[in-house]
Amino acid sequence: MITFQNVQKVYEKDGQSLVALQDINLQINKGDIFGFIGYSGAGKSSLIRLVNQLEKPTSGAVIIDGQNIAHHSPAEIRAHKRNIGMIFQHFNLLETKTVAQNISMPLVLLGLDKQEINRRVDNILEYVELSDKKHQYPGQLSGGQKQRVGIARALINNPEILLCDEATSALDPQTTRSILALLQKISREQKITILLVTHEMEVIEQVCNRVAVMESGRIVEEGTVLNIFAQPQHLTTQKFVRTVLNEEIPERVLHNLEHQQDVYRLEFLGKSAQEPVVNELIVQNIVKINILFANMKEISGVVLGSMFVQIIGEKEQIDDAVNFLRLRGVAVNKGAL
Repeated sequence: MITFQNVQKVYEKDGQSLVALQDINLQINKGDIFGFIGYSGAGKSSLIRLVNQLEKPTSGAVIIDGQNIAHHSPAEIRAHKRNIGMIFQHFNLLETKTVAQNISMPLVLLGLDKQEINRRVDNILEYVELSDKKHQYPGQLSGGQKQRVGIARALINNPEILLCDEATSALDPQTTRSILALLQKISREQKITILLVTHEMEVIEQVCNRVAVMESGRIVEEGTVLNIFAQPQHLTTQKFVRTVLNEEIPERVLHNLEHQQDVYRLEFLGKSAQEPVVNELIVQNIVKINILFANMKEISGVVLGSMFVQIIGEKEQIDDAVNFLRLRGVAVNKGAL
């Protein structure tokens, strides 16, 4: 378990103070794939670098498995860092070293014998599906292959925590999906806790189970990925969610609206998203429904849907229709354009 308690990080430069992190209180459970999302300068990278002590908090505490890492002795710090792997946006590979040599560097520094190093390198190359690239150089690899080498190097010491700092932002969409699938495999099979920094909500949707939204060095919203997508509260969160859940009604549809009728946003989650609730409403002839826009998405294995409609009828009929929808588990919000 990783806990941030009242963490602040302040950088001093040219006599001025830059507050990078403030009032960070957060708990990350063992086995989480925990995402941090925010715009540039939000403090995401500074936060995860506190975990492996590439950065140290100005105040507050970072507690890992019940221990405040600021109180570690030099020997404990070295052991702590070996227990944490890290992958980077631009791979950070040595161009003059082969794939095997890049991966083996942490083991060489530990002083392991050559036979043990070769055994571990061969095993991890097979795991990341790069066995045939063992003797090649980074310049001979694609971006996705380079990142797989970076992941292999990060895993070579069998860490319990993996830090991913914008690990897919330099990759094309198809390669990104393959790297995210590998991270899910690592989490599932090796029970590693993964902290993932990104500015892409699609990455959060595809791989994370929990997420924190950051802005100006603060966590403005945090929770399960499903809850964040279903009920985003903060404006920044809502903007990120809209990049994945397209809820923009076409201009021509808006232009042709019957403006005497209110627009309602219907939100379907889980069971209600898989039942013909709106059709039942129409069949019962309570009201007429003008569907303006609809969208469905699977988030964390749960179907999430939204629909913008006009509910046409007398006020009492509309009230009955809204109550019917809510009783069937549909969230109804009026005037939610």
